[in-house]
This record gives sequence, structure tokens and C-alpha cells, in this order.
Amino acid sequence: MSLNQAFLAIIRRDLILAFRRRSEIANPIFFFILVVTLFPLGVGAQPKLLQAMAPGVIWVSALLAAMLSLDSLFRSDFDDGSLEQMLLSSHPVAVLVLAKIFAHWLVTGLPLMMVAPLLGLFLGLPEQALATLVMTLLLGTPVLSLIGAIGVALTVGLRRGGMILSLLVLPLYIPVLIFASNAVDMAATGMPVSAQLNILASIFFLSLVLAPIPTASALKMSIN
Repeated sequence: MSLNQAFLAIIRRDLILAFRRRSEIANPIFFFILVVTLFPLGVGAQPKLLQAMAPGVIWVSALLAAMLSLDSLFRSDFDDGSLEQMLLSSHPVAVLVLAKIFAHWLVTGLPLMMVAPLLGLFLGLPEQALATLVMTLLLGTPVLSLIGAIGVALTVGLRRGGMILSLLVLPLYIPVLIFASNAVDMAATGMPVSAQLNILASIFFLSLVLAPIPTASALKMSIN
């Protein structure tokens, strides 16, 4: 099997397994929707306040929803032994890890990106900011999966690694949260957002290139 075939096979396998466990797909989406829709009940139905806080609310909710699904990235493979077989493969482990991260984003980040514009309208976000919101999620949610994969790989061998995973990953998510929410906020006021989007794109490409390598190394450490 060539490297391209192995890459596609892992994506196909993970997608099939994810759709067999539909609750694991639904939980982050429902969590995302629930947090955003309950927020107006906590601060009051004040349109101007909700519009001002909408970028931060949506992005914090998306970040927490993404974290909710991180533990499943390698857990089932670790439990059934398929992770060890992947590490013994003749193909570069970093590339195979990237395939698993991409499949994880397809079942978590992509649905969040599709639901977010409706929630933005619900919070009173102006229409001109919705395209920027989608763009920030398109650039930012893959970074959440890529960086989160490093933390998951370090804690996959621990029975209760959820708290440690949060401590490892959350500080690394802060730049994405800052620039993404600021871009949406600036777009809502009609200001240019090219600088924020360029920074997010840079973070995305750096994570895409660099994250799979330490993730593969951490998986080898966890298995051994």
C-alpha cells in the first residue's frame, strides 16, 4: 500500500468508526449550541451587549466543544491495539497521524463551522461579520485539532488524563482565540481584518507542518 493509499484508508476508517458512534459526533455540536443559546439567559436579552460579546462567546464555545472531543482522537486505537500497529507501519508515522487529525476535524471542526453562522445571527452578529466568522473557524478549528493532538498523544496512556490534557492544551489555544475573536469583532464594525486572518493562516500552516512530528514522537513514548 502506498503512502497516499494509507493516508486515505485511515481517514476512511476513522470516518466509518465515527459514524458508527454518532453520539461522539453529536456531543460537541450539541454542547456548542447549548452554551451559545444559554448565554443570553445569563447576561440578559440586551441586543447591543450580545452583539458585542458574540465573537468571544462563539469562539470560546467552539474551543471548549473541540476540547470535548479530543480524548477520542487516539483513545480507541490505543485500547484495541491498532495504534501500536500504526506506529509499526513502514510509512512515516507523522503522515498517518495527520490523516487521523484530518478525520477528527471533519467530524468535529467542520460541523461547528457550519452551525456557527446561525448562532452568530442568533446573537445579533451583523451579516458582514458572518463571512469572517466562517473564515476564522476554517483557519482556527484545524489548529485546535493539530495542537490538541499533541496533548492527547502525551496523555493517551493515562486513565484520567482529561485534566492534564486541559492544562497542556488550553494555554496553546489562547493566540487562536485572541486573533479569531478580534477578527470577527473588527469585521462587525466594518474594520479591515486582513492582518488577523494572515496571522491565523500563519498559525495554521505552522501547526500543519510542525504538530504531526511531536505528536508521533509522543505516541511512541506513550506506547513504550
